[in-house]
Amino acid sequence: MDKVRIDKWLWSVRIFKSRTIATDACKTGKVAVDASRVKPSSSVEVGQTVRVQKNGFDLTYKVLKLIEKRVGAPIAITCYEDLTPEEELNKYNDWYVGKARPEQREKGAGRPTKKDRRRIDNYKDWD
Repeated sequence: MDKVRIDKWLWSVRIFKSRTIATDACKTGKVAVDASRVKPSSSVEVGQTVRVQKNGFDLTYKVLKLIEKRVGAPIAITCYEDLTPEEELNKYNDWYVGKARPEQREKGAGRPTKKDRRRIDNYKDWD
């Protein structure tokens, strides 16, 4: 076996939870092999670089082994090398650090009324 479908490989090495999600990611242009966007039926070979946009992150992997069947996580991580830069993995940490606590209402105050909700939305400047 020297080639495997990209959607099958992404699913089998557990980058995506289901093959359908992997296929949809390929169809919407969120998967690239060696810097060119691919269809779900495109093949991937050992040594190629796969770039995946998932949950706001740009993840980069190098294919080390080809498999078609889904395997356990310890085996799956031996099939690819994670080349994702450290700053990409930590890009949301700066956004979360130093943010205020979650909002709280006084005990026994109940749910906000419609008028209270409008006031809150105006204060937060939401549309």
